[in-house]
Amino acid sequence: MPDTAAGTQLTALGPVGEALSVADEDRLTAFYTYPDDLRRCWVRANMIASLDGGATADGKTGAMGGPGDRALFALLRASADVILVGAATVRIENYSGAQLTVAQRQARQRDGQAEVPPIAVVTRSGDLDPDARLFTRTEVPPLIVTCATNAAAVRRRLGTAAEVLDGSGADPDSVDPAVMLRQLADRQLLRVLTEGGPAVLSQLLEHELLDELCLTVAPILLGGTAPRIVSGTEQVHLRMRRTHVLTDDDGYLYTRYVKGT
Repeated sequence: MPDTAAGTQLTALGPVGEALSVADEDRLTAFYTYPDDLRRCWVRANMIASLDGGATADGKTGAMGGPGDRALFALLRASADVILVGAATVRIENYSGAQLTVAQRQARQRDGQAEVPPIAVVTRSGDLDPDARLFTRTEVPPLIVTCATNAAAVRRRLGTAAEVLDGSGADPDSVDPAVMLRQLADRQLLRVLTEGGPAVLSQLLEHELLDELCLTVAPILLGGTAPRIVSGTEQVHLRMRRTHVLTDDDGYLYTRYVKGT
């Protein structure tokens, strides 16, 4: 054994913890609380990956999920002020507005949140179908964050179906993630949940705007050329600190990592 590893302590994770029912939302939510007294956007990513690192199966993430992952997906949505997603993911997964239970709506009201969090879509082109479920199956209009070059045309095309934001910084042909988050903060949408895709997560990571990652590890091997949860050409080295690992009888791992200090 190398001398540098001799002092390393390993912990065996097994069925020794207290069982949690996904129906007990209060106890489960305690594992995923946002920081108190936020003054800026706190960006949480929720992603799923196979054992060999694939982010999609047959082009979609849903094919890898199980009942536990779907329950956690809904729970994280219920805690967020806004759900941030890329346009490609909206098209592929056929996104609709967030669907919350009566109990979740009541809990949000008690916490001073809107009953339903809006979906915020990052799209440089603004090429979204007005007849898509994003616009037709939602209780609150989505926020469309696009660039200055296309914002006016997108507003004309979508009309009252969405609120269109110009998220450009110095470059009018692209969305600046820092500008976008400031716009969300101005609307008091501080608890940000991003569900990808890889391009959006890559932008947040490259600009050092990602605060935590909730990663479901599916007990599946994919092979092939499935993308990772992060794409892009810029390499970063962001140290993360584990807060917990949960599992279920199906063998999924539900991990939460927060930006290291």
